[in-house]
Amino acid sequence: MSEPIRDRLVSLRRSFHRYPEPGWREFHTTARLVEEIRAIGVDELAVGPDAYDPADRMAVLDDEVIEPWFDRARERGTDADLLDQMAGGNTGAVAVVDRGDGPSIGLRVDIDGLFVEESTDESHVPADEGFRSEGDGTMHACGHDAHMTWGLAVLDAIASSDFAGRLVVFFQPAEELGGGAHAMAESEYVAGLDYLLAAHVGLDHPTGEVVAGIEKPLAMAHVDVTIEGTSAHAGKAPNEGDNAMHAMGTAIENAYGIPRHGDGMTRVNVGRAEAGTASNVVAERALMEAEVRGETTELMEYVKTRLERVSRSAARMHGCEAEFDVISECPRADSDPELVDVVAAVAGGVPGVDRVVPTAEFGASEDATFLMECVQEDGGLASYLIVGTDHPTSHHTPTFDVDERSLEHGVDVLVESIRELERRHPLPRGGEDQ
Repeated sequence: MSEPIRDRLVSLRRSFHRYPEPGWREFHTTARLVEEIRAIGVDELAVGPDAYDPADRMAVLDDEVIEPWFDRARERGTDADLLDQMAGGNTGAVAVVDRGDGPSIGLRVDIDGLFVEESTDESHVPADEGFRSEGDGTMHACGHDAHMTWGLAVLDAIASSDFAGRLVVFFQPAEELGGGAHAMAESEYVAGLDYLLAAHVGLDHPTGEVVAGIEKPLAMAHVDVTIEGTSAHAGKAPNEGDNAMHAMGTAIENAYGIPRHGDGMTRVNVGRAEAGTASNVVAERALMEAEVRGETTELMEYVKTRLERVSRSAARMHGCEAEFDVISECPRADSDPELVDVVAAVAGGVPGVDRVVPTAEFGASEDATFLMECVQEDGGLASYLIVGTDHPTSHHTPTFDVDERSLEHGVDVLVESIRELERRHPLPRGGEDQ
C-alpha cells in the first residue's frame, strides 16, 4: 500500500515542479497523475479522449508543436500505452470515487506549465533545494504543481473515508491556453454535479488567508488575425503591392480605439505581431495575436465583435483580406453565495488559516468558468476559491514559488468542504432556512 498523499505533499509537489509541460503537451504529467490515481484506487479513471471529446478542445496545436514533447515524455520513460492514448495532445484525466447515495461533487485542478525560464539564483528555493525545472524554458510559474497535489490528496482522502456520494476530480490540461475546460465541461462527467469547487493558490493572498469564492472573473477570448496582401518590390514598384503590414498597423491602432462600454469594464490587447520578409519587399502577410476581455460575457462579445470589424476594415482599406479566428474563450461565472458560505465556515476552522475573506474580485480570467457555468445552468452550485500563499514574486515570473505550508491548508479546506457538503446536502438556496 502506498504512503498516503497527505503525508508527502511537499515531495509530490516538488516532483511535479521538476517536470513542467505546457498546454496540450502534459504527457509525462498526466502519466504521473495516473500512476498516483491508480495507487489510490478509484471507481473510474478516464484519460485523454476518454475524459472528453477531442473535438471540443480549444487552442488545439499542430502536430509539429506537440511531437517534441511527446518524444521527450517517451525518452523520460513515460508509460507507452498511456502515451499512445494521449497521441495528438489529448492530455489530462478525470477520476471518480462513487460511494453510493449522496451529493455529486466536482473538483477541478489544472495541470499545465508555462513558457518561463526558471531562475537559477541560489535565493530561489527550487534552485537551492534541487527541484528547479528540468525543462529548459518551461516552469510551473503559476502554482499548478500545487493544484495537482491538492487534487490527488483530496481524492486519496475521500477514497479512504466513509464518504457517501460521488466525487469527480478533473485534472484539466491547457488552462493557460484557455483550451481545456470547455472540453471537460462538455463531457459526461459534468452531468448531474450538485456542486463544483475549483481552487487556486496565491494570487496575492498571503499564507493563512482563504478566499471562499471569487467574483467578477473577466470573460476572455484569444484571437488570431491573419492579413493577406500582395507582395511587390518596395523600390521599383511599391504601388503594385497591397501592404499587409500597413493594414496590420492600422488594425492595431484602431483596436485600441474601440470605445469602452458604459455597462462595465472592457479590455483589448494586441500582444504579438509579425509581418514581412525583407526590407525591400512589400509585406504580403501579417499576423497579430490579440485578446479581449469584459466584465461580463456580453461585454467581452462586444469587444470581440468590434475587434473583428476594425481588423477587416483595416485590411480592406489597404486592399487586403483579413481572417479572424477565435482560438479560445471563456465566459464569466461568479461563485454562488450558498457554496461560498460553506467554504468560509469550513476554512475558519482549518489549522493555519487565520483569515477568511468571503469573496474577492478576481480581476483576471480563468477557463474553469466553463465548468462553473455548466454546473450552474444545470441547477448546481459552484465556487472558485483561493488558498493564500506567500509567493516571493508574482505569478508567471522566473522566481515564483509557493509557501509549502499552503499545501496542507488547501487539502484541509477542500476535503472538509466536501465532507460538509455531504452532511448538509441538499444545500438550501436563495436565503432558505438552513
